[in-house]
Amino acid sequence: MINHNSASALRTFLESEKLGMQKKFGQNFLINPAIRQTLVDELGAGSGEEVWEVGPGLGAMTDLLLKNGNKVKAFEIDTGFIRILKKIFNNNNDFTLIEGDVMKTWITSFPAPYLLANLPYNIAAALLADFIEKGCVFSRMVVTVQKEVALRMVAKAGSADYSSFSVLCASMYKVKPLMTIKSSSFYPQPNVDSMGVLMEENKPAEPYPKVFYPLVRALFASRRKTIKNNLTAFLASSASKLFIESIFSENGLTGMERAETLELDRFLSLARTLEKMG
Repeated sequence: MINHNSASALRTFLESEKLGMQKKFGQNFLINPAIRQTLVDELGAGSGEEVWEVGPGLGAMTDLLLKNGNKVKAFEIDTGFIRILKKIFNNNNDFTLIEGDVMKTWITSFPAPYLLANLPYNIAAALLADFIEKGCVFSRMVVTVQKEVALRMVAKAGSADYSSFSVLCASMYKVKPLMTIKSSSFYPQPNVDSMGVLMEENKPAEPYPKVFYPLVRALFASRRKTIKNNLTAFLASSASKLFIESIFSENGLTGMERAETLELDRFLSLARTLEKMG
């Protein structure tokens, strides 16, 4: 049995198995059992329901999910951890292991209703954005991410943390911070705090225009510039000054606003106007 609650015990286990923590994978084990249980409870997956787990590591939260009666599809890149996970869980018919880089392998799997992940800092925002932009939407997600990323995920228009990533998350989910997780709750200890975040599906009644996500990114491209300047750069030479002004006029905007002041509905309205007039 692996003691997932002790940094020294984990260090001893890793040494005995000739395993190392690879910085390039952003590996940090969550060693606080109360927080692990809270994250699983917040996910709310019922017995028999499938859960994707990204970065199971040595299987601490995997074990909780399986004991909860969930079917777990785990995505792991580290070959050493893969060996241990197979040794622990391969006789469990409710456990499926997908080997390799989740950024490349998730697309081959049919989405589950739930996702639980202690996400590596180096891929957290990119992976969540990839899910959303490619239409992989979960009923509920519970993730731990770097606190700075979490603050961007939950930020509202007008705040310093509001960004294109904020809009991206809000476009498909109600995002709620669960708790700040101090660095001492991890092994090895990261240099920054983390945060647990709950994301509940909140898809729009109608699909977003294809231009929606590219437009959001473009309007945030240069935060000091107005949306008029950013839209002009986005459309390049394909649009006249009159065309751009008409887009803003139809949406009750002057073009002198900045992206961080616009709510989700404003971005959607602009995208629909651009699609209609383009």
